[in-house]
Amino acid sequence: MLRWIIHVDMDAFFASVEQRDHPEYRGKPVIVGGLGNRGVVSTASYEARRFGVHSALPMATARRLCPQGIFLPGDHRKYSRVSGQIMAILDQYSPLVEQISVDEAFLDVTGMEWLYPSPVEIARAIKRQVKEELLLTVSAGVAPNKFLAKMASDLQKPDGLVVVEHGREQEFLRDLPVEKLWGIGDVTAKNLQDKGIRTIGQLARLEPPQLKRLFGENAVTIHNLALGRDDRPVISGHEAKSIGAEETFEHDLFAADDLRAALLALSERVGYRLRREKTAGRTVTLKLRYGTFQTLTRRRTLAEPTQIDETIYRTALELLEQQQGAGSGVRLLGVTVSQLEPERPVAPSLFDNPEEKGRQISAAVDQLRRKFGAPMVVHGRLASRKEGKETKDD
Repeated sequence: MLRWIIHVDMDAFFASVEQRDHPEYRGKPVIVGGLGNRGVVSTASYEARRFGVHSALPMATARRLCPQGIFLPGDHRKYSRVSGQIMAILDQYSPLVEQISVDEAFLDVTGMEWLYPSPVEIARAIKRQVKEELLLTVSAGVAPNKFLAKMASDLQKPDGLVVVEHGREQEFLRDLPVEKLWGIGDVTAKNLQDKGIRTIGQLARLEPPQLKRLFGENAVTIHNLALGRDDRPVISGHEAKSIGAEETFEHDLFAADDLRAALLALSERVGYRLRREKTAGRTVTLKLRYGTFQTLTRRRTLAEPTQIDETIYRTALELLEQQQGAGSGVRLLGVTVSQLEPERPVAPSLFDNPEEKGRQISAAVDQLRRKFGAPMVVHGRLASRKEGKETKDD
């Protein structure tokens, strides 16, 4: 199975939040940081960067370079709150999210092909949701490992999306300046440039003795990065609080059969994720958005936790049927299972046990999907269903 990592990085985060919250700042150079004589720039908007202002620059220098700038002390409580909203969005797309700063994180989306057509579509969905819900832009890199994903996310800011395909790692790195490589600071970069080594591709071609003289005990690490190799895992700092999926349809749905089919497809995706993560949940939530953009959420808590597609579907369907006639055609449907806990063995019974039977059927279907691919194993009620335009999974 090919490994896929996404790195997401907010664009000029603090400054962008201020421009979002203060329309009069939009399109103008905004500089956030310490305003005292010894203060430094935390974040500069892209308008300010045109004047040479950047993070870590002394604030006095920033004032000299950009006297017309809007200088703000920053509201870190607000930035922390927005950061939490961003991370909550990322948690919807993968159970493995590693936050590395207030405005950036890695996601491991390996094996998510059942939920999305490709890792690139996941990155696009993240960017779209952050823009729609938070009115902020994010740049993303999609690659086989963390190093390459972070390098990629930085190349087309703001609002960029860069993909590094498997097998093209060295091609991607070849012409990038050597100072882009992790572990190479200004002094080392100058030393390499003096030796005629200006690109990562040139560094990758050096022999081990040369690397040893240049980097000492870090030679192997530097060389592996120059070749695009990085085996570090994405380490999640917390467990998911819910697992869900939603779909925005290309055309509003009116027919009951179409709504049931869409709901079943979402329930199957949620059940698959629950079983994949070896977890189960007690509360099923239905999200319903009409063509008028009226949005409703309804939930029901079950007596026992479940991870079975049919149980999730039946519960969500009952919630849906209670809302019929409440609005126009349906623009979006979503299903989420929360109150998660580790899956536990089903107690043996002398009588028919629907949960045990459901697990056995689901396990067999999951095994077939892993072996032959998700599109090869489709519920009969979904065989003729057309896919919607936009999907999202929690």
